Amino acid sequence: MPTTAITIEVDAVAAAAYAAATPEEQRKMQAMLSLRLQDLTGSPVKSLRKTIDRMSREAQENGLTPEILESILRDENGE
Repeated sequence: MPTTAITIEVDAVAAAAYAAATPEEQRKMQAMLSLRLQDLTGSPVKSLRKTIDRMSREAQENGLTPEILESILRDENGE
């Protein structure tokens, strides 16, 4: 899917977290934010399950495997 750059204002904590993230983490944040913006801007109301399914499918298409997800979650929990 083609992308277009936009500029949005966020709080300082969110901006610092994004700036400190690796390029891979930033790409994932961008994908999640894009999905959330689509949900908020005129799309018909979707069930939580449909949103989760779409996010899962797009994450897999972008290379997120169960092993990578497990590693990310393990790192965030300090394991």
